[in-house]
Amino acid sequence: MVNIGLLIIRLAIGLTFVGHGAQKLFGWFGGPGVVKFGEFLGTIGIKTGGRTWAILAGIFELIGGLLFSAGILTWLGAVLIIIVMIDAIITVHGKNGFWLTDGGYEYNFILIAVVLGVALTGPGDYVLIYKP
Repeated sequence: MVNIGLLIIRLAIGLTFVGHGAQKLFGWFGGPGVVKFGEFLGTIGIKTGGRTWAILAGIFELIGGLLFSAGILTWLGAVLIIIVMIDAIITVHGKNGFWLTDGGYEYNFILIAVVLGVALTGPGDYVLIYKP
C-alpha cells in the first residue's frame, strides 16, 4: 500500500506542476503564456528579465513535475519544484504571513514538505522505468 500511496502523491503533485509549467510556457489550460506571465512578474517587482524568469519557472515546473510524477530522478524533480515554491514565497506570499487565508505561504510550505518527504523516502516501486 505504501507504493500505491507514493504513486498517488507523485501523480497528483507532479502532474499538477506539469500543468502549471504548460500554463506558463504555452498558455495551455487557461494559463498566461510566457509573455503575459513575464509581464505579471514585472508587476510584482521583477522588472528585469521577466520573460527569462517566466521561461525558467515554466521549465522548472514542467520538467520537475514530469520527473516527480514518473519517479525518474525524483530527487531532481523535487528540487526543481522546491526552487519554484521558495521563489513564490519570496516574491509573492512571504510578506502575507503563513496562512493561505491571508494570501500567505501555507500551501507552498506544504508542497515543499511533501515533495521533500517523497524525495527522501524514494518514489516507491511504481515508476516509469522498471527497477529490478
